[in-house]
Amino acid sequence: MRILDKLKIDYTHQSYECHEFVDGLQTADLLKLPYEQVYKTLVTEGKSKNYFVFVIPIDKELDMKKAAKAVGEKAVAMIHLKDLTAITGYVRGGCTAIGMKKQLKTVINDTAKELDTIYISGGKIGLQIQLRPDDFCTAAAAVYGDIITS
Repeated sequence: MRILDKLKIDYTHQSYECHEFVDGLQTADLLKLPYEQVYKTLVTEGKSKNYFVFVIPIDKELDMKKAAKAVGEKAVAMIHLKDLTAITGYVRGGCTAIGMKKQLKTVINDTAKELDTIYISGGKIGLQIQLRPDDFCTAAAAVYGDIITS
């Protein structure tokens, strides 16, 4: 949230009680949010050994071919969960493209453009941030792309 404040980006946040990992669908249910407005952060590795971040609605699946094409790779694969914190600085269930240890190329699914606001992880389990999709792109240096399965 410090990054959003520094960039003077408007946002709100919601906390929920949670002592262990819950997936995005459970998070949306806990906060009574529509699934299409809540986005999850996925981290992949390309054939080039570079890492990439994809942000998609919680009820959708990443299309690996579309994702690879969006970042100019021949193929991408999900990273191993055990490597998540070392790569991003975040834990499972609290990973966000904003403020990662190293800025990674980030693509958010283009359906976000149709929404006034989206919810993303606030960087720790139990915290969600609501902001405009374009503001997310500014804060995460993200671009829009068609990256989910049809």
